[in-house]
Amino acid sequence: MQIEKVVKNGVNIAVINSPEQLISDSQSALDLIMSAKYNTEAERIVLAKHQLSEDFFVLSTGLAGEILQKFVNYQIKIAIYGDYSQYTSKPLRDFIYESNQGQNVFFVQSLEEAVDKLAQAR
Repeated sequence: MQIEKVVKNGVNIAVINSPEQLISDSQSALDLIMSAKYNTEAERIVLAKHQLSEDFFVLSTGLAGEILQKFVNYQIKIAIYGDYSQYTSKPLRDFIYESNQGQNVFFVQSLEEAVDKLAQAR
């Protein structure tokens, strides 16, 4: 795993680069948060969709809520980029839509869009 620090609009953003799944439970999310904060002093993190367990996208597992609660508790904003078109679950689509209306969690298509969203978030 590599953590790249990107500064946009005066905001530090940690971009996580890894071909592997990095988050499978709340403890691995917390480990990633601490690594990113320590290495980049960023309070905003960009992840690729494949870096999260596929169970994250099955809302009935509760994993998404558990993981995102860690980000909220530690005041870390997160943007997750990737292709979400394969997901047909209405609750998941609603969850993604509602998340994108806020200022803490974003689901976007590209790395560039993820960085832009985090740089603009209040």
